[in-house]
Amino acid sequence: MKPDKKIWDDFRKGENYALSHIYFQHVQMLYRYGKKFSQDDELIKDTIQDLFFDLIRTRKNLGETDNIDFYLMASFRRKLAKSINKKITLEYSGDRELTAEIVYSAEHELIGREELSQREKAVKKALAGLSPKQREILYYKFTCNFDYDQICEIMKLQYDSARKQVSRALKAMKEILSGSDIYLFFVGVLSNKKDSSGRVEYKANKTR
Repeated sequence: MKPDKKIWDDFRKGENYALSHIYFQHVQMLYRYGKKFSQDDELIKDTIQDLFFDLIRTRKNLGETDNIDFYLMASFRRKLAKSINKKITLEYSGDRELTAEIVYSAEHELIGREELSQREKAVKKALAGLSPKQREILYYKFTCNFDYDQICEIMKLQYDSARKQVSRALKAMKEILSGSDIYLFFVGVLSNKKDSSGRVEYKANKTR
């Protein structure tokens, strides 16, 4: 498999295979990612279409990247935030901060089960104590394996603030879970990096 940098550079040069690869390898991920911020399917699909239209239109002027997942997620998150704020203009004054509802892949296995072990109950309790922003930042850190510079860019945080928020989130979990249990939980998350939580699938709208 070609590295991300090679595929991205070929896309910027106008290679059709690269566009096809980027779209089909990432469209489902972007749709699932969008569902963490909004349940409006049409809004999410329209934002994905707008993202790829803009990428194609400006491909010659795009910057370099060696991580297509990150590049697309950061770009998509910005577009989705604008789309959501436009939609709620009549209900709220000014822009609202984009809030994610992160449910980890391993967490899905615990939802709806009638009987849980003591460890599983502790995991649910620890996760319930995290704020939406803490869940999101841990998602980028451990599920997406983004570094702090990438987390800062995607969440518009200062470097020290990102580190502190990760530290505080983990500290909150450690008040309920042991360090080894936290590690095992995130290992379970990392085993499914593309995050199939919710098992939702993207079905494209008709071309506008």
